[in-house]
Amino acid sequence: MKEPLQAEEIQRAVDRVSQLRAQVGRIYIGERGTSDLLLIAMLARGHCLLEGVPGVAKTTLVKAFSKSLGCTVRRIQFTPDLLPADITGTYVLNPKDSTFALRSGPIFANVVLADEINRAPAKTQSALLEAMQERQVTIEGDRYELPNPFLVLATQNPIDLEGTYPLPESQIDRFLVHLRIGYPSLQAEVSMLKTHAVAGEEAQAVMSANDALQLQELTDRVHAEEDLMDYAVRLAAFTRSHARVTLGASPRASLGLLRAGKAHALLSARGYLTPDDIQAVAPAVLEHRLILVPESEDDAHARSAVVAEAIAKVNYQRGGKGR
Repeated sequence: MKEPLQAEEIQRAVDRVSQLRAQVGRIYIGERGTSDLLLIAMLARGHCLLEGVPGVAKTTLVKAFSKSLGCTVRRIQFTPDLLPADITGTYVLNPKDSTFALRSGPIFANVVLADEINRAPAKTQSALLEAMQERQVTIEGDRYELPNPFLVLATQNPIDLEGTYPLPESQIDRFLVHLRIGYPSLQAEVSMLKTHAVAGEEAQAVMSANDALQLQELTDRVHAEEDLMDYAVRLAAFTRSHARVTLGASPRASLGLLRAGKAHALLSARGYLTPDDIQAVAPAVLEHRLILVPESEDDAHARSAVVAEAIAKVNYQRGGKGR
């Protein structure tokens, strides 16, 4: 059994997170909840998919967040001609001694920025599956561990834009959270213009890889009662039998609800999980995993409506006796 979190540990974690929030806020002008979802993904050892039309600062946000973490960062610009070896790396011949040596790809970093990920075809997308799930890559039969921590922050454009490919369901399921970024408010956009008028403004590292690992370990130790695990499972299961859903949330989504809920609890300066934590992260964790029936595909709010219905109808009671 994991040791309960102490008040001093929680406070140190909150202080570190506050520094990170402040640093990201210097560069990215937007809602605090946006950067908090990136924090939740990092704390829960998950990956984040950011979606929005071009020009809403998706890449600016992930670059500021990554630099603030103080970890190794590599960026991949996804294009239709990108090959799997361009991501994972490949063996190259050394003409001096006629031996092959590994030229590692950009996947070998703590934080991988996958920019416009849905502009590459499915063959290239598959290169990320093993890395995202198992934190390793296999190159010509040889297995290589990826750095720890490992986090993929991917941006994508809406799939109805020219030159985009829909991501495979198996890959979408490997993103812990899905974050939609819309147009900023008028006041925020004016603030953005003022910020970008300052030459050379960049985020500074306020953490390190070891700090990130320590925060992840603290998140793992957030206490969760068994009835809350039951609640997370029943929320995911509700989507599997919904009339508007062809393919509901998988067991990986149930695990994601629990992990993301623990991260939300830590961000809220608590060492224990509550139903409110699970409900707070449920839209970001569940919506992108739902495959709708054909007649609901064109409804932009259908997925959010299904998750909202799950939260409203699946009751939580201590002891796991909710409906």
